[in-house]
Amino acid sequence: MRKSIISVAAFLAFATTAMAQVEQPHQITIQGTGLVTKDTNLDSSSQRGTKSGGLLVGYSYQFNRWAGVEGNYGYTRNTQEYFGSLGQSSIQADVHELTGSFVAHIPVPAARIRPYALAGAGALVFDPANAAISGAGRQTKATFVYGGGVNFDLTHNFGLRAEYRGLVYKIPDFTVNSLSLDKVTHLAQPSVGFFFRF
Repeated sequence: MRKSIISVAAFLAFATTAMAQVEQPHQITIQGTGLVTKDTNLDSSSQRGTKSGGLLVGYSYQFNRWAGVEGNYGYTRNTQEYFGSLGQSSIQADVHELTGSFVAHIPVPAARIRPYALAGAGALVFDPANAAISGAGRQTKATFVYGGGVNFDLTHNFGLRAEYRGLVYKIPDFTVNSLSLDKVTHLAQPSVGFFFRF
């Protein structure tokens, strides 16, 4: 009986410590990003997105020492290029990124360094910025996002962030059948920026 009481007390003490809120659970981030899309080939057709730079803003909430959630909005403009038997086509598009992720915080012995890993899902909205191809329209693609990074605390509330995100999604065709490859591609998104905690 005594062992059971000690075990339950130890479990409750551990659970309480693990679930205790952090001192500053809210964080807002602003990052500059680079975007590099993997080239895709299918038979005699291929597709690629031009390299571009963009902006990524986010809000995160840390539940405890180990776990949190984060929501992000990103923006860039690039050109989707398609090559096939009928020649080359390209569509310049504004790309809006909306994602939500679970964030696993990785405790380390350094007080001002906070590494983390993330995984989640969201959407990429491809909005044509020109009318080079007749019938091209806005298109939304579901995406899986994964990655990780490090927050470097410069002060109690402010610091720098370095991050890598990978996004996996189906290639956009802008609702134009002749551009459809029905293939999945990968977007690499390294970024650096700063954060504010409160």
